[in-house]
Amino acid sequence: MAGQPGPDPHRTEPPRTASPLFLREPEIRRGVELLYFGYSHLTRSVDASLAEAGLGRAHHRSLYFIARQPGLTVSQLLALLAITKQSLGRVLSDLTERGLVEMRPGERDRRQRLLRLTPEGAALETQLFEMLRERMSSAYSTAGQGAVGGFWAVLDGLIPPDERPRIEALGQ
Repeated sequence: MAGQPGPDPHRTEPPRTASPLFLREPEIRRGVELLYFGYSHLTRSVDASLAEAGLGRAHHRSLYFIARQPGLTVSQLLALLAITKQSLGRVLSDLTERGLVEMRPGERDRRQRLLRLTPEGAALETQLFEMLRERMSSAYSTAGQGAVGGFWAVLDGLIPPDERPRIEALGQ
């Protein structure tokens, strides 16, 4: 029918509901598999754009978190990404050499290195985020508002309590 939206090309069957025995192994395995494959497909949606820019997923995660908190310190980014100093050093070197990120000394502590996206870095991060937004919006829309809150609650439950304040600070 003309004017009617077509089916979601990303969904081939209606979502399954959880068994009342949702803590049994089959239900837990299903959740682990959906988490793995969902995240894998979400990140793959930006891989081609990253490859065109000569960047990888660690670069993307760095751009994302620096965009979320301009003025983030290197040590804060290191804690968010949970990667080695050496790995982060390579990523930040690439990003600064490409003119996507700038590092400035801290105002009170000159040893601190504060991170900000350059206009070029912000444009790239926005382009990548728009791809992610499209995929997440489609999935959220298909699942419905109640499912989104439940999804957030499950993911939040996977995060150790001592790390939650750092993640909650991103939303401020």
